[in-house]
Amino acid sequence: MRFPQIPEDCCNLWESQKVMKPANFNPPTRVLMGPGPSDAHPRVLQAMARPLIGHLDPEFIRMMDQVKAMLQATLFTQNHLTFVVSAPGSAGMETSLVNLLEPGDECIVCINGVFGGRLADIAGRCGALVHTVNTEWGKITEPDQVKAALTKCSKPKLVALVHAETSTGALQPIREISELVHAAGALLVVDAVTSFAGVRLHMDEWGIDALYSGSQKCLSAPPGLSPVSFSDAAIKVLDSRKTKVQSWFLDLSMVKNYWEGSKRAYHHTAPVSAIYAMHEALALVVEEGIENRWDRHRAVHLHLKSQLEELGFRFVVEEDYRLPNLNAVYVPDGVDEAMLRSRLLQEYNIEVGGGLGAFAGKIWRIGIMGESCTMNHVNMLTGALRYLLP
Repeated sequence: MRFPQIPEDCCNLWESQKVMKPANFNPPTRVLMGPGPSDAHPRVLQAMARPLIGHLDPEFIRMMDQVKAMLQATLFTQNHLTFVVSAPGSAGMETSLVNLLEPGDECIVCINGVFGGRLADIAGRCGALVHTVNTEWGKITEPDQVKAALTKCSKPKLVALVHAETSTGALQPIREISELVHAAGALLVVDAVTSFAGVRLHMDEWGIDALYSGSQKCLSAPPGLSPVSFSDAAIKVLDSRKTKVQSWFLDLSMVKNYWEGSKRAYHHTAPVSAIYAMHEALALVVEEGIENRWDRHRAVHLHLKSQLEELGFRFVVEEDYRLPNLNAVYVPDGVDEAMLRSRLLQEYNIEVGGGLGAFAGKIWRIGIMGESCTMNHVNMLTGALRYLLP
């Protein structure tokens, strides 16, 4: 077979259009101690390099079932609708709300940071009447606040809150609020993006009806996937909808047929390599033991706390409600926080996060999550700060 000759002009395309020739991209090796992503275990990175197979291949479906079983075990749930959304944690948030809310429904959303505000925004886009419980950033939502909201909205379809508010480092108690929510006949929706696999979380025991998380925090898998789980009560609400779910891609009535049953229905092409990574990350959690993992995050947090306080940092959240794996701190007085963060990254390859929203320019968010949760990570960070701080 003769191939057509490539015109000489095409050979000079890069030069004639002054387009930069593509080059290999070699990312620097960073120490990831921001709000996410966290460092990934070598086994997780190696898993992504395994050969691709089809997303309906029997072997891939077998692996999907293992992912589901490991999620159920580590979330402490029997929910059969437990799976991984093929998109990041924000899509898990949207999956929960667009499936459970219809136009005209009433709901209550607790806001004490950026991600509570995002919940309210999405609920409003679903056409729901949103009642908000607003709390000062860095504080938790108190049960009395929810009780007061339920006097104004006595029959909400759901109440949504953030378990671990990534923008402030506040860890929200769940159980007492859950009792109030269910006494009102509502569903409880919980954002566990930063809490899952890092702090104590019992989905069934705490009465959580819909939960979503993210792959890149305490699970230490690459960003881009969102574990979710729905109770039987939530599924009943889904099955009794009067209107179609506004999102085709996130419609659980279709997606669940890909993750459940002996015969899987095609819905979308799953991100095969990313789910390989999720499988390996969950296997590491199971091997360590979920309670051991919680204990590790707590112990490393206490070490970080002692070191930071010696250097003049102050925590935003009071100790009883402080999220151990995402530490929100005020930098010492007189220090340019942005300049210090930049020097940490450029001179020591250590990434920490700045503040969001009301806390922008005022705080750092230091993540010790999953594979980034070691004593050595703390020592690297605080050792560098001792050289950099005036």
